[in-house]
Amino acid sequence: MLADPVFLLAVAFNGLTVGAIYALVALGLALIYGVLHIINFAHGSLLMLALYAAFFLFTLGGVDPYVAVLALAPGFFVFGYLLQRFVIAPISFGRDTNVLLVTLGLSIIFDNLALYLWTSTTRTINVPYAQTYVDIGVTAVALPRLVALGAALLVGVAFWLLMTRTDLGKAIRAVARERQGARIVGISVEHIFAVSFGLGTAVVALAACLLLPTFYVTPTVGYAFVLIAFTTVVLGGMGSFIGALLGGLLLGVVEAFSGVLLGESLGQIGIFLIFILVLLFRPTGFFGQRVA
Repeated sequence: MLADPVFLLAVAFNGLTVGAIYALVALGLALIYGVLHIINFAHGSLLMLALYAAFFLFTLGGVDPYVAVLALAPGFFVFGYLLQRFVIAPISFGRDTNVLLVTLGLSIIFDNLALYLWTSTTRTINVPYAQTYVDIGVTAVALPRLVALGAALLVGVAFWLLMTRTDLGKAIRAVARERQGARIVGISVEHIFAVSFGLGTAVVALAACLLLPTFYVTPTVGYAFVLIAFTTVVLGGMGSFIGALLGGLLLGVVEAFSGVLLGESLGQIGIFLIFILVLLFRPTGFFGQRVA
């Protein structure tokens, strides 16, 4: 069966659809690192909060997760902006090492607050299209996974256009490369920091809405995704949007083939093996640059 080209294509495509979610989570992390030059340890916890928000919008208000993204993406952008501008920045006193500790502390607070409010009960939703499959020739793929793949590609293109064709993107790139120089020419560095953090948080909210129809919610759900997101960012190159997108898709394919060879429960071994190899032989990643 492993030598069957049709089977291999089916495994690869299913891996791409899983990798799309990894890519979306990693895109936000890559943006935050590319501008602030810090690893956001609260990234997984923000994903968890977005999943709960989408879950309660569905269960209490009947809002479909794909519709909820229209409210959650801008809402989490504002949340991320305010969190960075009025919590992380003042407490860290401008030191990157302090930012790491502050985001780690926020992660602990968010996770334990979710555990206190909603307990450790695993929660899921039931939407009719979750069991809808689309025949693509070599295999049948669940509709939500196809939507996630399309969304990841669109967000990747949107980020590229934002960074290369807009004044905001130019300001973000200027701050990422030379903070003091950007400040001298009149760019509000603090505002750009907060905008970048807000954009990264908004992408996490989008990923949560795409993930919820076929996944579950618990207070610790963000841990697995943030570990893979870190791996994706390192694989693609710290701060590279293109690298984060391609890295996420690649890791999804690697996980799919590892699951076939080793069993589904051991599928992520391939991901962390790739992570170790990249650190050993190409520590800058495939696209070793700060901002794509």
